[in-house]
Formats: sequence, structure tokens, C-alpha cells
Amino acid sequence: MTTAVTATTASQILHHTTAFTSEILSQSELRHHIFSTLGRKLLPSGQLTLKPLNLAAETLENVIATSNASIQSSSLRLAQKLLLSYPETTFSSFLLSLIYSLSNQHVKSSLSLLQVFYLDPSLARSELAPTLFEKLFLVHFPPVLQWFNEQRSIILSSLSQNVNHGADDYSISDVSVVVPCSKSLSKMSGDQALELKELERNYEEVLDENCRVFVKYFKEVLENSDGNRLINPPALVLKQTEKADEELDYHEDKNIKTKELGFKNRRYNPIWAEGERSVEFYSSTSSSKSKSPPFYPQRVSLNILKKQNSRTLTTSSNLYSDSELESISEDISANSCSSESEAEMEENNREIALLEYGKSLTQKQKQPIFADSSCSLNDLMADNGNPPGSGKHTPPKDFVCPITSHLFDDPVTLETGQTYERRAIREWLERGNSTCPITRQNLHSTQLPKTNYVLKRLIASWQEKNPEPVPDQPENHQDVETEPMIKSIVPATSPNSVISQATMDISINELRQAITNLCTSEILRESERAVLQIERFWKDMNIEPDILTMLSKPPVINGFVEILFNSVDLQVLKATFFLLCELGSRDEAVIHTLIRVDSDVERIVALFKEGLEEAVVLIYLLRPSATGLVEMDVVESLLAVIKERDGNMLKMCLKPKTASVLLLRQILQSNDENVASSIISTVVSSKVIESIIGSLEAEWAVERIAAVGILRRCIQEDGKCRNIIADKAQLAPVLESFMGASNEERFEIVYFFSELVKLNRRTFNEQVLNIIRDEGAFSTMHTLLVYLQTALQDQCPIVAGLLLQLDLLVEPRRMSIYREEAIDTLISCLRNSEFPAAQIAAAETIVSLQGRFTGSGKPLTRPFLLKRAGLEKNYRNLMRTEKLRSNPREIEDISEEEKAADAWERKMAFVLASHEFGLLFEALAEGLKSRSAELYSACFVSATWLVNMLSVIPDTGIRGAARVCLLKHFISIFKSAKDIEDRTLSLLALKCFIHDPEGLHDLTSYMKDILKGLRELRKSSPLAFEIMKVLSDGQDSSADLWNHKELVQVDSSENGEVLSIVSFKDKLFSGHSDGTIKVWTGRGSILHLVQEIREHTKAVTSLYILQSGERLYSGSLDKTARVWSIGNELIHCVQVHEMKDQVHNLVVANSISCFIPQGPGVKVHAWNGQSKLLNQNKYIKCLALLHGKLYCGCHDNSIQELDLASGTLSTIQSGSRKLLGKAYPVHEIQVYNGLIYSASTALDGIAVKIWSTTNYNMVGSLPTTSEVRSMAISSELIYLGCKGGIVEVWDQKKQTRIEILQTGTNGKVLCMTLDANEEVLIIGTSDGRIQAWGLS
Repeated sequence: MTTAVTATTASQILHHTTAFTSEILSQSELRHHIFSTLGRKLLPSGQLTLKPLNLAAETLENVIATSNASIQSSSLRLAQKLLLSYPETTFSSFLLSLIYSLSNQHVKSSLSLLQVFYLDPSLARSELAPTLFEKLFLVHFPPVLQWFNEQRSIILSSLSQNVNHGADDYSISDVSVVVPCSKSLSKMSGDQALELKELERNYEEVLDENCRVFVKYFKEVLENSDGNRLINPPALVLKQTEKADEELDYHEDKNIKTKELGFKNRRYNPIWAEGERSVEFYSSTSSSKSKSPPFYPQRVSLNILKKQNSRTLTTSSNLYSDSELESISEDISANSCSSESEAEMEENNREIALLEYGKSLTQKQKQPIFADSSCSLNDLMADNGNPPGSGKHTPPKDFVCPITSHLFDDPVTLETGQTYERRAIREWLERGNSTCPITRQNLHSTQLPKTNYVLKRLIASWQEKNPEPVPDQPENHQDVETEPMIKSIVPATSPNSVISQATMDISINELRQAITNLCTSEILRESERAVLQIERFWKDMNIEPDILTMLSKPPVINGFVEILFNSVDLQVLKATFFLLCELGSRDEAVIHTLIRVDSDVERIVALFKEGLEEAVVLIYLLRPSATGLVEMDVVESLLAVIKERDGNMLKMCLKPKTASVLLLRQILQSNDENVASSIISTVVSSKVIESIIGSLEAEWAVERIAAVGILRRCIQEDGKCRNIIADKAQLAPVLESFMGASNEERFEIVYFFSELVKLNRRTFNEQVLNIIRDEGAFSTMHTLLVYLQTALQDQCPIVAGLLLQLDLLVEPRRMSIYREEAIDTLISCLRNSEFPAAQIAAAETIVSLQGRFTGSGKPLTRPFLLKRAGLEKNYRNLMRTEKLRSNPREIEDISEEEKAADAWERKMAFVLASHEFGLLFEALAEGLKSRSAELYSACFVSATWLVNMLSVIPDTGIRGAARVCLLKHFISIFKSAKDIEDRTLSLLALKCFIHDPEGLHDLTSYMKDILKGLRELRKSSPLAFEIMKVLSDGQDSSADLWNHKELVQVDSSENGEVLSIVSFKDKLFSGHSDGTIKVWTGRGSILHLVQEIREHTKAVTSLYILQSGERLYSGSLDKTARVWSIGNELIHCVQVHEMKDQVHNLVVANSISCFIPQGPGVKVHAWNGQSKLLNQNKYIKCLALLHGKLYCGCHDNSIQELDLASGTLSTIQSGSRKLLGKAYPVHEIQVYNGLIYSASTALDGIAVKIWSTTNYNMVGSLPTTSEVRSMAISSELIYLGCKGGIVEVWDQKKQTRIEILQTGTNGKVLCMTLDANEEVLIIGTSDGRIQAWGLS
């Protein structure tokens, strides 16, 4: 007979799969359990990393938790993309099904879920989706179940004959009893056991194969959405025990009733089938871990029992041994159940609690609860609906061991959540098994846990409420085996439960008496003993709610407080604190009682400060304010506890060190920065910081996060300690704390990490970044990305900066969503003027991304840019300080560090500048318009850095974008900034543009705006000189660069000729032919006469200033040289030296002076009065002194060098004879930058010649035809004072004439000088005029 079966439709498949995924998505605990199971299944492979899967799972959780549609959509796309690129596994397919379900792609969700059944059918039907398997697959498998039942019945029938010793009325088909394992094994042959094992294995394989077949069928149905073709159900695959395979067509199966095949709640387990006798197969090896159904004794199907509850059962009288009737002695170890389970099972109504407990376990396990094979028939019948008045009491299923089927005597709960009798599970493990008998999950440890006392007490309570007469036990235990079976199946109350209850009653009575003594006794010793008794009771017994209520009453708490005030016994005080902490952690009323009286709190604090470390836990539970903690002055004690290693202290609800760390963090969060700074200094100096670093590995995430907060404050206060933290901190536990932390705590962690990677060694920074990226159980980068989307605006720049640095550890040219999101966030924050703090944080983050830091963690971006611009002093001073603070070994690899820093800087600049074709430059340009000094400064440094880096990174067209956005801003800063460093930085940025033709063209249009600034900086900054050179090279004439404007003209003809003139700082000194010295100051375009002195009696021929000291030297024809103090506003003579000869030209060194006398030669005069005449063969016209060498320009047009130390005379230019009786002397000689400039009459058309000081070769000349009488030289220009009242201006580099300045008179220009900035030229003429020109 065949049965026509309706084919499964696509709507049915979608209905079942959608219902399943919806249930999973709505129940977080079930979802996490399945994720954990799938993760463990992948671990043994050793080939695939779990990180991408965990990342996808975390993304899924975040999507479920958030309500933002855009975040949900983007996160789902990320997770989907990640999973599709991952090798296909059960875990990835299961996650995809949930992701598609959230995306409303239900067909794809169903296909992915079906793929789970294809990849691992056994796991899917037993642990992941048993309900879906029943509804979607199992309804098609009755022939498979019948086949298995028939084959097993054949094997078990031969065993049943052996067990019953040939009983005539015994049949496996009409007796519903389970053979005890201890006797089954003794009757089973080796071949029978192997056959049964082989059958179970075949059954699993057949189920797996048929699951895969039907997965393909269901997929075809789903893909045939339009229904244009008929898809018939596939044929079932069967494997016979004769090792021959056959296929049984699905449409030719027999009509099999579900009840007869052993269904229970629509789930089929062949071990529960009718007439079965389950046996446990004991393998001689422990390596075999089959996924077949378990071989330990299991309960008969309830459906079968219901059908046969009127039958008479007969069994052999020798099935049970005495060992199966004995109780195991009670284990006195502490209960390992969770506090939540314990609270649930201690409800006032014990019977209701038992029912609820059973339900919760059944729902959690989702598996049959097996009764023992030795359980009485009456018990089994009672469990399946005994008639009223039967008098039979069946224990709840959860009170029965699934291995022994006895009531638990010593229950132990494994890590899988299953509970077994200690003796039975120990034997199971000793036989080499390493899995849970029911769940088949691998056990991480084979060490059995402590007794489940909560369950043990519930069983005892149930036994007391359901008493049964205990049959007399034979004195001779050897005769038990021959007794009728009925004696073994009568339920009996365990004698241990009676003893345990009696012990409990005695203990409670003792507790009550101890509480009475504590509260009423006036004898201190008696009260102390009461405390110790209560402490012992607390540790030895499980505290039930009524006992907790008894101990938490105010009189009892006050009794404990009295002990704190009066006792001096350290053990008693520790016990008191232990009890108060335990009570306070469980009952809020205890805390309220303690804080009601201020003196009580003060006493607790006093004992803590006296060294009782346990008191800190109670202080933490009292929840004092930060201000209160500071007023208590407990910081020193807190630091002492933190520094102390955990010793033999009481095991409390909270470790003293943990409480101290939490309290210290609370104090540091207060608003009093002075207090916090003082504490941080103590923490760093006393090395408590190392203990706090250890708290990063604490078990409790709250302590880890508190330690993060403290360490971050330490870094903020004393940046040098970050090296200690980076060296010793374990960051993986901190990363694991991130997922469960609040948003505020998450930012604390991110902020801590961002500060930690500001070490002064680039290689160390990258090591720490790699640890942050790779360690931890989840993907740090994806977690930061998700957090970035929900972080507060002020926090986003810090998060984005860290994310960008982590991403940059790989090749920067690859596309990265992390990088794009991070940079977009920085730009967005930089532009959002509604959040000024976020703008500043974004700009400062960009500055720090350059990657160089001081030892205290401050960015070196600005000093390093100044160094590149030529202002190295600031950078050198900073580095000198850093080297003094550093370990010498830390600076050995400075070249390697510089290479690493340069490489990082190039990568970072490239990704920032090239993002969205230079979008960051636009944001920085907007920041440069801000009125906020902080934002302006950070944007200026960031823009300068990035523009400067454009010359070393690949040009992708972004240089033009930077020029368009920033060129005007840099020119404006250069023109208006008063700080020379800011002007220099702007020049550094502008330098990038002058090497680009378009940039040079744009810059040239601003040339007149920047020339003045360039001239001012050309001496202090080589960069200004370089830019001026480039700009001048780009001009047809240099005249536009060096226009001069007359500033002032003063007539001093009443004092005769102006013979000498010098400038010093803001003063000008002029020497006149009547012996007068005048002091001037320049104010705008006016020379203001400050002082006029006439102490020389004849003409002042020369003035000379030593830059090393504020002294002015004057030489005169009155044969004296005077020394003047010029430090004050007015000058005065401090020394007069008699030179014994007229002084025509005076030059001064530290201890000597040289001057031209009336006759031949040159005199060297020591200030002690000694003098010597040198070079007597020559008449000297002019002198120049530099580095101990005296250069002489002579009347015969010769030039000589005289070494004052050795007396050596060298000729640079030979003299010439007088022509027509007229001499042509060298009127002026100067030495500048290693070159000798000499000026005379243009005999050969060249009035000025330039010589090298090293080899005396002529290296240049100025082809002027004018008679030059004086000369002044700047870094770019040469000024020639000529006869006829003109001043020629020459370009020093090109040696071309730029400009001619007219004095307006025919007098000779006898002397000239430049101000300190080389901006103003001052001349003195033979007709007594003083004139000044300035660069316009």
C-alpha cells in the first residue's frame, strides 16, 4: 500500500524558516548559545580563524540593538560582504540567514538556513534547530525510522532472550522495560555490542544523507518561485545492515502511525522506541567520539507506556545489585549554582518552585530528560498520569539522574548545564570519555564541580512532602540480588536528607542564639564569639532568603557596628567586615542602616586607615561621594592597598584591591584638578602605577575600565609614564571589556589607547597599534567603526584618529571603509561650527597624526616643521631636553626610528591629502578663518604639514587643490603674523607652490605683498632667501624686488663732514670733523637727535662697535681713542686711551686695537698701553679685521693680509705706480661671508673687486666706473658710496646694478651703514648731511 504525500510548498518552507529566524532574533540568550556552539564546532579545524565570524556576529548584535535605520543598513551590508568573502561553514551560513532575515530577504534567509542542514545535518537537527527539523524534515522520514527500529529490534531480541533466561511470556514487543546497564553488559556479547554500535552509526549517516537530499529539494522548491515546473519529493536513502545500499521511493512507503514509531512532542528518538532495551556500550578506547545517539540507559517512551499501562510486566528477579540501592555520602563542599538559580528555587511555595524549575530546565536543554532503567514501573506510570488515589508519587524528572535513574544523592552540574550523579559521571569519565553524555559537547575540564546543594535541598524537601515507607533491607547484602524486583522499585526517602535537615535545624538554632548574643550581650568576648559563629555559619551553609533577612535587620547590623567600635581582636574585626560586606552586597537596607549614623561611617574609615584592608570593600559599598572620599583622607590608604599584593585575606564579595581601584577612580573623576594632580603625582612617583597596570587584567570588567581611567589621567598629568604603561600593560582584557561597556566607558578606553600610541619612538607606537588591532576576541577596527557611528560629536575625532592609525598599518593605497569613514568624520567635525570642542579636537588629532612626539607625548609637528624651515634652535633645544631624559640605549637606533617616522609620515600625509581629491584642504581653509586661537593654530600647523608633504608624496592632482584652497591664507599669514615662527611656517608651505609652474605664477602675482617680509626674514631664514632667489630668477629685472625709498635727511653741516657712522640696535652714532659724536634714534621717517657729545678735540675719524659688548670705540685725530658705554639711553665715556699718534682708521678686537697712523704702516695697540708698528713699507688707506687677520688697503692700490698672531704678511693684490704723479688708493675694504670686497678708482673699468679669503683669487667684480669712497654689504645687496653724491645698489649674486640713489648734493659719500635688519641704509656725506633710505 502506498501513501500519496503532498509535496512541500515554498510558502510552507518560508513559514517554518521565517518563524525560526524570528525566534532566534528575538531571544538573545538562545542566539548567544547557538553562536557559542557553532564557534566551538569550528575550533578543532585549526584552519579558519573565528575573528571574521565573531565580527559578523557582533555586527548583528549591534544592528538588533540600534534603532537607527541607516546604521542598520550599512552594518548589515558590511557583515554580509564579510561573510560572503569567508569560506562557507555552518557558522557563516547561519549568520547569513539571520542577516538576510533582518534585511527582509526571506528567500535568501531560508536558503542560507537550509545550507546549515546541508553542511552539518547532525549539529543542525540536534543542537541548532531541532524544532525546525521536526516540522520540515522529520515528517518525510517515517520509513527511515521504521527501518532503524526493525534492525535494532533484531539485535536487541537476541539480547532480551539472554536477559530473561528463556521466559515464555516475555516478548520485546509487549514488555516495556529497560534493561539495567550493569546487567545488560554482562549478558551482551561483543558481536552484539558492535552490531548495535554499527547500526547507530548507520542510522546517523542515513539521517545526514537524507537531510542533504531534502535540502536540495527544498532549495529547488524555493528557487521555483513562479511554480512553472512540478518538483516531486526525492527518494529516501536507506542503508541496510548487510552493508548493501537501497533506495526506497518516498511514494511507496507504508502507512506508519506516528505514535507507533515513537514520536514524543513531534520529535522522534529511536532509543525510546517500543520494546527497546537500551544498553550502554563501554568502549575500550576513549578516542572514539561518535555522534550517534548515546548508549547509556534511557527511559522508555511515554507514548508506549500510555498504550501498555494495563499490561502485566514480569522481569527476572536477579536484575539489580546492592550497589544500585546504596546512597552516596553527601559532599560538604560549597554550592556552585548561580545566585539567580538559587533565588528562584527558594520561593515560599516549594511545590510551585519545583514545577517552575523543571520547566526552565526542560526549556533550556531542549532534550529528553531520561529516567533510570532501574526506576520502578509504578514510578514510570505515575509520571505518565497515575489515576487519582493511586498513592504513587513520582519524583520530578529533574530530580533523577539520567544515567542511574535514581534520585540524585550527590548531584553535580557540568559546564554544559546537565546534572548527573557524581558517582555515575565519574565512572563515565574514567572510561575515557571527554564529552557530556546528553549533549555530546566536549568538556573543557574533566575535574568534577562541587555538589549542587540547591538541587539537593529541593530533593530533600520533596521527599519530606512525599513520604513512602522504606522496605526493610536485608542484613546480608549478598541476598539482595535474589529478592523480587518490587523491593527495588519502591521509592524511599534518603536517610541523608533526614540527617541533613536535622543538621540544618541545629545550625539555624545556633545562628539564632549567636544573633541574640550579638545584639543583647554586654560581654564583649561573648559578642565576639557570636560574630565568629555567624561567620562560620555563613561560610559553611547556603544562606537562604529568610536567614539573610534575619541577619540584615538593623539591630543585628548595629551589633556588628558595636564590635567595630569596641573590639581590638583582628580576626573578629575582619570577620565583622566580611559579614557586613556580604550582607551589604545582597541587601540595600544594610547600607542604609550603616550610613544613617555618621559616626559609624567614620569608624569604618578610621579602621581602614589603621590598616584593616577589608574595610575598603565596605567603604565602596557605602557609595561615598568623591568629595566625601577626599575629606576622609583615604587616598594614602587606598594606594597602599593597591600596591599590596593579594595575601591570605578573606574571600569577600569584592577584593580590597578592586574596591580601592574603583574608589581611586571615583576621586580622580572629581572636579578638583589640584587634588587630582597631587594624587596622580603620588601614584606615578610611588610606583603604584604598576599595580594599577595589573588591574587591566582583572576578572571584573568594571575594575579594568576603572584602571583604564586612572592610567589615562596619569598619562595626562605626567606623559612620561606612558612608556611604563605601554611596556607592561596587557591590552587584550581591555579590548574584551569594550563590548559590554557603556558609551562613556568605551570612550575612556579609546581615549586611553589614543594617548598610549603617542610614544617618542615610532616603532614602539606601531607595535602597540598592532596589539590593539589584533588582540581581543573581536575585531577592534569594526567595533570602533560601529562605535564611531554612535559616539558623541566631541568624541568622534579621537575615535576616528585611532581607527585611522589602525587602518594605516597596512598598505595605504588599498581602499578601506575604515579609512574613508575615519577621514570623513574628521572633516565633518572640523567643519561643524556648532561644536567648537569637536572642531578643535579634530584639528589637534590631525596634527598628532604626523606621528612624532616628545617623551611626554606632545606632538612634535610644529618644531619639526620649523626645523625643516631652517629654524632649528627650538627643535634642537627640545631634542636636547628629551635626550637628557631618555635612556641612552633608547637613542642608539635613532636612524632606524627616523626612517620609521618618515615612512609613517608619508603614508599618513598621502591618505589625508588624497581623500576625496583634497577635501581636507577645504576644511582646513575654513578653520583658518576661525576666531578661535586654538582652532586657528591647529589648522595652520596641519595645513602647513600637509602642503609641505605634497613635495614628497605622489602627485595625484591634489597640489592644485591645495593651492586653490590655501595659497591666499598662507600669504595673508605671512604678511600679518607678528611671530617669526608663524611667518617661517607659512614660507615653508609657500615653498611647495614655487616649484610648480602654476603655483609660481600665482605666487608672483603676490610678490609685492611678500617682498618686505622676505627681506626681513632673509637673514634668519634660509627659506626666505631661497624664495627671494626663485622669485628674482623669475623676473627680467631685480629692480622690482629692491626698490628703495628715501626716509629722512638731516643737515649737520654745522659740525663739518660726517666722517664715520655706525648703528647698534635702535640707535645710530655719527662722528663729525669737529670732534662731535651724535646719538640718533629712528622713529618712523624721522631721525631724532638724542645726545650730542664733544669730548674729542679734533675730528672723529672712525667709530667701531664690538657686538659682544655694549661698547662704542671712537678714534680721533687728537691722538686718543675713547671707550663709550651705550647700554643706557645716553652714552658716556668710560675709558680714554692715549694712542700717541693720530688715529685715521680704527678697528678693534677684544684686547687690542689697530689703527692707521699719520705715517706709514699700521699700529697695533694693546689696551695696556703697549703698541707695535707693522707693515712699515706701506701707506695704509683702510683696514678690516676678522678672526685675527688684518686686511689692509694701501695707497698704492695693493691689498695685503697680516696675520696678527704670527706676523705673516700675504699680498692679495699688488700695487701700481703713480700715474702722472697721482695715487689711486683702495678707499674701502670689507670682509663678508669669506669674501674680500675692495673699492677704489676704476682704472681698468672695475672699481670693486671681490677676492677669496682662502686662496686670494679674484672671484668677481662690479664693473662700475664711479670712484667709490665707502661701501656697505648685506646678504643680497652691495651699496657703493661714490663721488658726486650718488649711491649705487648692486645685486650681490648676479653682480648687476639694480638701482642708483641720489643724495641731492655733489658731496662725497664718505661713510655708510645698514641697520640690523638690513632694511635701512644710512649714509654720511662730505657736506655734513645724514640720509636714510628704506626698502619699499
